[in-house]
Amino acid sequence: MLRHTLRPAVLHLHLTAAAGGHTLRRREQQRCMAAPAGGTGGSNSNRTNNPGDGGSGAHGGQQQAAVPSRAEGSVASAAAPPPKPRQAFGFCRMCGGPVELALPEGDSLWRHQCTRCGFIDYQNPRMVVGCIVQHEGKILLCRRGIEPQRGLWTVPAGYLECGESTAAGAARETWEEAGARVEIDAPYCTWDIPGISQVYVLFRGRLAAPFAFAAQEPESLEAALFEPEAIPWDQLAFSSVSIALRSYIADLASGSFRVHHGVIQKRPGSGPNEPGAFTLEGHIELRTTAAS
Repeated sequence: MLRHTLRPAVLHLHLTAAAGGHTLRRREQQRCMAAPAGGTGGSNSNRTNNPGDGGSGAHGGQQQAAVPSRAEGSVASAAAPPPKPRQAFGFCRMCGGPVELALPEGDSLWRHQCTRCGFIDYQNPRMVVGCIVQHEGKILLCRRGIEPQRGLWTVPAGYLECGESTAAGAARETWEEAGARVEIDAPYCTWDIPGISQVYVLFRGRLAAPFAFAAQEPESLEAALFEPEAIPWDQLAFSSVSIALRSYIADLASGSFRVHHGVIQKRPGSGPNEPGAFTLEGHIELRTTAAS
């Protein structure tokens, strides 16, 4: 029996500069199409990152096979190598051999490469997922029980686990830190923080029945609902949370929620939410639904 899988619609958005900000312009849309299972059409035919699939470093996987060499006389091959970073570890997790920083053939960045088996252990940014949870006009915050920033307030959030979606990860973190069931409403913001190689993805959500919450030790010392005007701004743990909550409250005041994206640039050596030590750059706002 011939099986089919659905290839999801792909919406290409073209970013154009506009006075006072950015606008998003639709460039092309591809409708859903049925394709035979195992076919090679569509973006799903590209590299994957399933366990054991041999995905490339660009998608968080590892690689042992040699990378095709660059063409002779290419501009990339003539470029000076980037500054050598600090080596994060010294032994190969595949064979236990010594690891050194190297510039593999065809690559432009330093990689951790085993000198024995040749395994390249790619280091990629980590993704943090969480949720801005509201209930009857109030916002759920947790007071951190672990370092970093123990004793300060944040929204429920943490590292995405392998094998889960970002929305599922946000709901799980809300349960693990605040003991709360949550209904995810929509994506809210994505902040890139290149200085610490992290990406923050926060959703909007609502407390779900039975509308209960309680601090979950050791993750949290306290969990509480705050009126927007009562948020303890000087006691927030992270710059990403501070920017997200200010955007959220501004959206509430405007009567319309937006989806936000931007890059948080942090001063080298600064703290997680040090006043005056970070800026939001390239901020994009896309209006979605009326605030309620």
